[in-house]
Amino acid sequence: MAAATVEQGLTRVIGIDGAEDRRPDGLDDLALLGIHRSLVALRAYDERSVVYHRQGRIGTYAIFHGHEAIQAGAVHALERRDWIFPSYRESAIGLLRGLPAATILQWWRGHPAGWWSPDEVNVASICVPVATHVPHAAGLAWGLRLKGTDAVAVALFGDGATSEGAFHEGANIAAVTKAPLVLLCNNNQWAISTPLSTQTAAATLADKALGYGMPALRVDGHDVLAVLEAVRDGVSRARAGLGPTFVEAVTYRTAPHGTADDPSLYLDPKRVATEEERDCVSLYEGYLRRLGLLDDETAAAVREEALATMREAIEAAESEPLPGPELVFEHAYADPPATLARDLDELRSAYA
Repeated sequence: MAAATVEQGLTRVIGIDGAEDRRPDGLDDLALLGIHRSLVALRAYDERSVVYHRQGRIGTYAIFHGHEAIQAGAVHALERRDWIFPSYRESAIGLLRGLPAATILQWWRGHPAGWWSPDEVNVASICVPVATHVPHAAGLAWGLRLKGTDAVAVALFGDGATSEGAFHEGANIAAVTKAPLVLLCNNNQWAISTPLSTQTAAATLADKALGYGMPALRVDGHDVLAVLEAVRDGVSRARAGLGPTFVEAVTYRTAPHGTADDPSLYLDPKRVATEEERDCVSLYEGYLRRLGLLDDETAAAVREEALATMREAIEAAESEPLPGPELVFEHAYADPPATLARDLDELRSAYA
């Protein structure tokens, strides 16, 4: 691996380029293996969803290959009472909170069974418009503080979100109100096809936090344990009433932005190949092997379990009957107008 592709000044736990591994405080062997299962579950979901799309069974899908460490690291830094606000790039993060894979697949299919009640798992609805969930997360976190709880919220978003007004508004109000919020930025260096260099003149995205009077941390986004430590630090500050923290997890998007994207128009294949050598799942598996916690047989068993879950989820999702057309109107009016029945009959005729 060319050293020039590994950004300097990033916090790491897993040793690279001759550096020694560290073991974060408070993580026993079972916890470390649990993180591995989370990474593999996310990877299996992403891989199968891409295939699912290519078979014409779901629409456009946002790929998160290579970003699993950011998602798993964040979730394992939280407690169950804490809240998660995902963007479309983290569509499957609810798996790590117990959401059925079939539910998330249904979301991508546009089926009403693809929605859940956020307060059942403390995972907000998947946000597609860039950065618009940041103010939502700030507001909920502020509400948690006003209620006197010590729960926190984490909002996950990409580098492109930091160029949006909604991000600035959410970050500002979180800082002013000392909302217990961690702003976790996945800096994969591309906003669709726009490189970071043409998005911002800031030296780092972490520098943007200074304008809001909040601390910032920069970590290697390939390193799940580095992400976990940084988010855990932010969570600790938030629980202590010290307000929000910005975490910039630096990685690189080696896959397309989504299944409708052609990355050959802007990605350098040599850079992609080099970055794939630091794939977050492989990097962590190497770490566990050096600790003596993982072997080929165990790794294969975890992988097969994740794939079996996905096979069952796909079958369950496709077994769900299609909704009737009346669902369009079901929750639209508290007091339906008289003309609604005629409109519904017309829709049923078209639906048939």
